[in-house]
Amino acid sequence: MTESIGTIESIWRYPIKSTGGERLQRADIGTRGLEGDRLFAVRDAEGRFGSGKNTRRFRRMPGLLHLCSRYPDGPAGRPVLLDPHGRAVPDPDAYLRRYLGRDDVGLAREETVSHFDQLPLSVLTTATLDWVRAAVPGVLVDERRFRPNLVVRTPPGTRPFAEDEWFGRTARIGNALRVEFVRSSERCVMTNEAQQDLPHSPLILRAIAKAHDTRLDALATVATPGPVRRGDSVRLL
Repeated sequence: MTESIGTIESIWRYPIKSTGGERLQRADIGTRGLEGDRLFAVRDAEGRFGSGKNTRRFRRMPGLLHLCSRYPDGPAGRPVLLDPHGRAVPDPDAYLRRYLGRDDVGLAREETVSHFDQLPLSVLTTATLDWVRAAVPGVLVDERRFRPNLVVRTPPGTRPFAEDEWFGRTARIGNALRVEFVRSSERCVMTNEAQQDLPHSPLILRAIAKAHDTRLDALATVATPGPVRRGDSVRLL
């Protein structure tokens, strides 16, 4: 017996880590996640990747969220970097050095060290998004702040943070894709950062921290690869 939990409303891929992504109508998902997702990153001379935070693997590089990336020829090719005005950059490495004010950065394809912060797939519900909007009235809240791969349109009456109930379970998305929900993401200051038309606001992370210990979404691994399309059903098995 299966349980319907909603339908796929949005599909997001981020060709270059920590830049704005591209919204898709369909995508192929393998064991690594969405094909081409975060396959490239801005890397410095120490081998750390540009991010919104400083850790052993990541280096904070303010401003990356104002840039965007996309695959003009599909994820088998190299992504295009777009400047804050949406214009394609002809030489990404030279542009990034000027833009970030550093001479030791360049665009790098993933090798042995993963570009993912945690697990390969982030799934978020509209019920949780609606709760965040209600918790911070007057602040522009958009799914882009949370950088999900899949946004699930949940039925009316679904409680916020419904994702918590999925951990340890498998879901079928569409006809073939199966994912296993593991845990939620621990959100950081990147949630508050300004990006494109979204202004900076510390209220968002503060609200999530107070209500849900800074955790938001469902992180998943891929049990059975397959395609995903907008409108696909999502059912817990």
